[in-house]
Amino acid sequence: MSLLPLDRRAQETPHEPALVDDQDVLSWSALADRVARAAARLLEFAPGPDDRVAVLGDNAIPTLVAHLAGLRAGVGTVATSRHLTAGELVDQIIDAGATGIITGPVGAGVALDAARELGLPVVMHGTPPLGHAFDWDLWLAAAPAGRALPGDRPARPPLVYTSGTTGRARGTEVRWVSGPVAGSSAYLTAMAARPGFPPGPHLVCGPLQHNAPLTSLRHLVAGQQVVVLGRYEPETFLSRVARWRVTSTVMVPTHFQRLLALPEEVRARYDVSSLRQVSHTGSACPPEVKRAMIDWFGPVLTESYGASEAGTVARIGSAEWLAHPGSVGRVQPPFEVLVTDDDGRPLPLGERGLLAFRAPEDRGVRYHADPDKTKAAYLSPGVFTLGDIGYVDADGYIFITDRAADVVVSGGVNLYPAESEAVLRGHPIVAEVAVIGVPDPDFGEALRALVVAAGDEPSAQELDRYCRDRLAAYKCPKSYEFVPELVRNAMGKLDKRAMRRPYWRSERTIAG
Repeated sequence: MSLLPLDRRAQETPHEPALVDDQDVLSWSALADRVARAAARLLEFAPGPDDRVAVLGDNAIPTLVAHLAGLRAGVGTVATSRHLTAGELVDQIIDAGATGIITGPVGAGVALDAARELGLPVVMHGTPPLGHAFDWDLWLAAAPAGRALPGDRPARPPLVYTSGTTGRARGTEVRWVSGPVAGSSAYLTAMAARPGFPPGPHLVCGPLQHNAPLTSLRHLVAGQQVVVLGRYEPETFLSRVARWRVTSTVMVPTHFQRLLALPEEVRARYDVSSLRQVSHTGSACPPEVKRAMIDWFGPVLTESYGASEAGTVARIGSAEWLAHPGSVGRVQPPFEVLVTDDDGRPLPLGERGLLAFRAPEDRGVRYHADPDKTKAAYLSPGVFTLGDIGYVDADGYIFITDRAADVVVSGGVNLYPAESEAVLRGHPIVAEVAVIGVPDPDFGEALRALVVAAGDEPSAQELDRYCRDRLAAYKCPKSYEFVPELVRNAMGKLDKRAMRRPYWRSERTIAG
């Protein structure tokens, strides 16, 4: 089999920068060496065909090296949030079948607690190792250079965790390659053939536990440079674009809003003319924000609509969007779009209903080890929904008007209200609670808890501490409101749309 582009770069341009973060610059030859060593070590952590290794999503070089090594060795990696509580991390590790953990400094303490509870090895980078943890650099150095890997193992794409449209977060394999691919080498070759971004440096500015930032691995495999921003700060983002002549990146609307909030003299200080593709995803972008970004960056914005569990189902470029403002684009092959009424019957063009997509079996929604959740995503065989309401116009452009699923999209991150509701119901002074999405000037939407007290009202601070002790902070409500009762429909069910309506300025009760 011919060399991958990243391997050719290691031979032909060994000293050129391949992977950059806030602390280090890794050349192509150094990257190839670290990936080979990490691949050998991962096989020690995960010798079985179903074993995986959890990689907490610090925005640093070792995170991408670990995932790339997993792809090389045929060891499944699990992209895990560095902000989970120890209990949440233990649940995901058990669910994914992970037999080892790699972490950076943010999640080091929680990772060590989870490793102790489960009896797993843990490797730490960017911080002195705690407890029984291995040091990342020493762990790599212990693998002999040039050590041959065993025969081509089955391809094991990374597993990411998503709330989907129902239930608590579940794992789903990334959809970076179309169709079945037998071996890990063939999978990497297929990745290199469709990197998804134009040639030139790609800038990662979102957390590396999410699917969209992790697509930078495809760019790296294709022999193209990747620059990782440790923490998103708008001026730092601009400085990296100018310094490395970045050609592509993936962003969410919150990133745009923070860029536009910079003083004009700061924005003018940096040259962004190298940008060729700015993909944005995760949540709807307010039209005035998108127009302002196109005016600034040029017609380089491309919006992708989809989900981790399905991949991109629709896409729209800048010129198309200016002609069809508010659309998320046309459906992308091999998907077909449908709009259905409450009984699942197809609706004509222009009629608003539940958006659904028909897909071949190998491109449909699948959740790891959860056939019930997989089944719940389908309206009929081969037809799934992502939980959005909208319509398709006469030109085939899709417009989203509301959300049927009980999901709140905050800063591009899907939050499932049922998780925080379940925790808050355990508080002795909470009789009932409903968590909804309300407008947020920075994140688009934020969680707000509507609480019916069982006696004297607890303070919002008390409920917040109670929730944060049991859930990752980003899953907890940003605000609390005490109400005499929760709104219900004629059937006695909680009416989340009616609860959301007073907080929004139009009939649309989601951001965008």
